[in-house]
Amino acid sequence: MAGSANPTGRGPGQRDLTQGPIGKTLLLFSLPTLASNILQSLNGSINAIWIGRFLGEDALAATANANIIMFLMFSAVFGFGMAATVMVGQAMGRRDITAARHAFGASVGFCLFLSVLIATLGWFGAPRILTMLATPPEAFPLALAYLRIIFLAMPGMLLLVMLMMGLRGSGDAMTPLWFMIVACILDAGLNPVFILGLGPAPRMGIAGSAFATAIANYASLVALLIYIYARDLPLRLRGAELRTLLPSVADIRLLVGKGLPMGLQMIVISTAGLILVGLVNREGTLTTAAYGAAQQLWTYVQMPAMAIGGAVSAMAAQNVGAGLWDRVSRIARTGILFHLAITGVMVALILIADRPLLALFLGGGSPAIEIARHIQFLASWSFIIFGISMVLFGVMRANGVVVWPLIILIIAMFPVRLGFYFLAYGWLGADALWVSMPVGSFAAASMAALVYLKGGWRKQRPMILPEDEECKDAVNAETEPAGRMKPTG
Repeated sequence: MAGSANPTGRGPGQRDLTQGPIGKTLLLFSLPTLASNILQSLNGSINAIWIGRFLGEDALAATANANIIMFLMFSAVFGFGMAATVMVGQAMGRRDITAARHAFGASVGFCLFLSVLIATLGWFGAPRILTMLATPPEAFPLALAYLRIIFLAMPGMLLLVMLMMGLRGSGDAMTPLWFMIVACILDAGLNPVFILGLGPAPRMGIAGSAFATAIANYASLVALLIYIYARDLPLRLRGAELRTLLPSVADIRLLVGKGLPMGLQMIVISTAGLILVGLVNREGTLTTAAYGAAQQLWTYVQMPAMAIGGAVSAMAAQNVGAGLWDRVSRIARTGILFHLAITGVMVALILIADRPLLALFLGGGSPAIEIARHIQFLASWSFIIFGISMVLFGVMRANGVVVWPLIILIIAMFPVRLGFYFLAYGWLGADALWVSMPVGSFAAASMAALVYLKGGWRKQRPMILPEDEECKDAVNAETEPAGRMKPTG
């Protein structure tokens, strides 16, 4: 199939990640992903400002409850999206566009089914979900109105994420960025329009914020689909290829088997964060406020490692598919160096300018500022260490290794981090909370490095969907062995 499987061309912004200087290629591929992450966070902050300013604290509390549900949904789709990124990347590395389209179509079809199911169950189950979250009575009706529309927006939101992650697997990080910009501008711009009922728009209150999010994501999704076909990007599906949108049981088994552990990694991290918040709350209001302000800054500190980890996965996957293992090792080293440089600079900046930055959230005269500065001094550098494990996980994930990273995170976040807290609290007090973060990060990075160096993860079979495997076997069976021999260089 290789002869008929070569891409006919590359879309704007699309890169062949198996060629060229690794440092420059990885940097140029990481930056659009980092920009997309920053835009998403800024968009959420802007929407929170609109809701808080126009509708008050109860409405803001209502969105906080709904956002927990959204995060869980996105965690699951992130896992399936990363599985799609890796499968598409490996296929593109093999120059097998047929397999890339099959992986892309099966992933999008599975995501469509899953998102429609989530939307339906969520609409009817929203009251029970909010009750289980112990939503305050005064915020309950607002949260219900907001959450139900968010569930209706889910298919558009989740499909948009899946398409973007598939495109990144093909080597295109710029197209997802442009359409993320479109979605964020529409969302932030339409929020006040539908909240307040400006112009011909109806006044919808908090439901207007969710409605604006729905419009923004569906509009961006449709625009992205039009762009993919108008530019004839390599992953577009036509004719018989559209059948891949109905994934087989074997397709779903592979997607779930690889995607679920990756989604669970996000849930493990967030669960550990929620437990930490509960422990912080025991230290009093000032400490809680200080931690909340520090966490706002940490949101941005974490982004380079996430972006580089995602870029490393896509880049390494293409090189795994091409069998260029020397480049895979160099990608890992380069990714770690970029992470150390970028995250290190960001940590240094927030420690140098900590007082004015924290004052943005706490006010210049707040007594919580000194507590927040102390927290940052003890804990901020943990993100430099933790990011090393994120990059190594990204490289291993590129060859379909997903269980080891999950196991490492579970051990580092719970027995190590929480164990240290309970053992050290008697002599460190609240500082045991902040010191537990670098302790857990060091454990995660050490275990990740051990598995990367000694774990035999390179022996994993490529992530090939069943029909593609059968096709390859048929071709191999009909070809003379001598005809398949290639120089090893």
